[in-house]
Amino acid sequence: MTAVTDQDQDHTDHADQLDHAGHVKGTEGAEGAESAGDSGPVPAEDVVSEAGTEVVSEEGASEEGDPGEADTDGRAAEEEPVGDTVPEEPARVEKAANGRHARVKGDSEGAWDDGLIARRVTEETAAAQPVVLETRASAPQTVTPLAYDGPLRSRLDALRELVGLSRTRLDSRTLAEAGRVLDEAVARRRLSGQHTVVAIAGATGSGKSQLFNTLAGVTISETGVRRPTTAAPIVCSWSDGAATLIDRLGVPGRLRRRPVQSAQSEAQLRGLVLVDLPDHDSAAVQHREQVDRILALVDAVIWVVDPEKYADAVLHERYLRPMAGHAEIMFVVLNQIDRLPGEAAEQVLDDLRRLLDEDGIALGEYGEPGATVLALSALTGDGIGELREALGQFVAERGAPARRIAADVDAAAWRLRPVYATGRRTGLSEEARDEFAARLAEAVGATAAGEAAERAWLRNAGRACGTPWLRLWRWYEDRREPATGRVLLRTQADEEATARQRVEQAVRTLAERASTGLPAPWAQAVREAAVRGSQGLPEALDELAVRAGLPPGRPPRPGWWPVAVLAQASMTILQVVGGLWLLGQIIGFMAPNLGVPVLLMVAGIVGGPLVEWSCRIAARGPARRYGTEAERRLREAAAACGRARVLDPVAAELLRYREVREQYGRVVGVGV
Repeated sequence: MTAVTDQDQDHTDHADQLDHAGHVKGTEGAEGAESAGDSGPVPAEDVVSEAGTEVVSEEGASEEGDPGEADTDGRAAEEEPVGDTVPEEPARVEKAANGRHARVKGDSEGAWDDGLIARRVTEETAAAQPVVLETRASAPQTVTPLAYDGPLRSRLDALRELVGLSRTRLDSRTLAEAGRVLDEAVARRRLSGQHTVVAIAGATGSGKSQLFNTLAGVTISETGVRRPTTAAPIVCSWSDGAATLIDRLGVPGRLRRRPVQSAQSEAQLRGLVLVDLPDHDSAAVQHREQVDRILALVDAVIWVVDPEKYADAVLHERYLRPMAGHAEIMFVVLNQIDRLPGEAAEQVLDDLRRLLDEDGIALGEYGEPGATVLALSALTGDGIGELREALGQFVAERGAPARRIAADVDAAAWRLRPVYATGRRTGLSEEARDEFAARLAEAVGATAAGEAAERAWLRNAGRACGTPWLRLWRWYEDRREPATGRVLLRTQADEEATARQRVEQAVRTLAERASTGLPAPWAQAVREAAVRGSQGLPEALDELAVRAGLPPGRPPRPGWWPVAVLAQASMTILQVVGGLWLLGQIIGFMAPNLGVPVLLMVAGIVGGPLVEWSCRIAARGPARRYGTEAERRLREAAAACGRARVLDPVAAELLRYREVREQYGRVVGVGV
């Protein structure tokens, strides 16, 4: 028998009737239709369902399993096993005129060649194979959704948080792969966890379709010398409930099949959904696009290579090397070993293992997790049992979907590593912060302001504690000298330009230090934040200098200043008294006595400067403290302004980077 598809039935002669004994005529109201319980036209997809399998017997009669007579698994009773009858000649099933029944037509009446997949088989193969066709189940199947373990859920949550925190800092192309992995993880979790989707991929002529047919036990995928042979993916499911998984692959119903119903095969590969892909090196671009699309959706891959093209650069560079992290869900099968004489098969297999190791693919040997490497011949059946056993154990573990998602997360995290981790220490040190504040204080003139405050204190002390004659002389000198003084001063415009340059230099230095060691996108974000904060900073510092500069009025006086003023006044009084006394003696108003008035005058003349000098010495400490306090206030004001405008935005960017780096560490499972 041959594999039957829905479109094959569309090529039948609707006016013909079944001409073998036991067949029912294809007219409405026929007794055969009534006995089968048909109430209307049946679509071609429903000729054979998961509840009953239609088989063309030796006489050509159509035997359809009655759901009422089916066993508990929904299959036809095993008293008449499928495939036990062999026709005398190749035949094909055609739809009757009313769309319900089918008839058998010999190859002599027309060649079976409609240009689709799975259409041509040899007479020898057709004589040994039953008709098997999978369609959608009439009733919805109850499936158990896939469940991820705690670590994988945590990694997916961290990846989702990582993408959310990075959307405003990274472009969409950088995050596209991570977003795709998250979407696929959510989509796969909603589907069946009892099925494992395995794709068979390979190059042209590697024999993957033949291996696909051998595993299914029925000729489903077309084989032959025409290249490419497989033009569209074909799916074979070993159990019910996988319809949504196949829908996700985008495989139409006409390309869905069921394997030969065998108790041993059903038990060994139950839960397997096998996909035969087009050639990955096909000359047709759409074939390669289908391969790439489905490889991103399946749970595992069987790579089929042959002795001639197992070292093909396209295979290794485009597929195997990028998928090195998916080794645990990968089978690498060396097919066509029947063409290799003697020990050549082992030599080629060893060389294949060497190439896989160079690709970075871990080999699952000696109990270690990794790819399974086998040698077989799909033509002779040598090694098929070993592959079937390994595949059955792999499917029975039900862990391939989660391992595939975990490998996808690893691959996405590795692609994102350059934008999240550089291996260097990052951040803004306290030294850099202090240096930035010092540069702003220098730009605003904090040191000069402190010195000016100190001089103001000393001048105030000199006015209060100096001799009247010295103060009078200083007042006269100040009135006589020009206002510009003897020192050439810079203009206000020059000072403002210099201050602005100092502020810009301080901001650039801070941005460079803060972005050192950061990945390029985050370093750019830090620099942009610093530049935005520097806009208007010089003007703000100027206003700050006015508000936080010298307080209006005279500097405060210490408690000993009244005593010093009183002492200076006493010295002045002594000078005046001594002078008047001498004047009285000169004009004869008083009796001559030079000792006392001269002593009084000398005491006043010497005591006045002595009091002034003492006050100046005593005023140095308070004046220095006053100047230091004025400088401190201006420095703190400048630092606060710089912190609010520049440091805080830069620190926010650094904090965001630390957050995403922590999330990235959760994604990869280690600290970064």
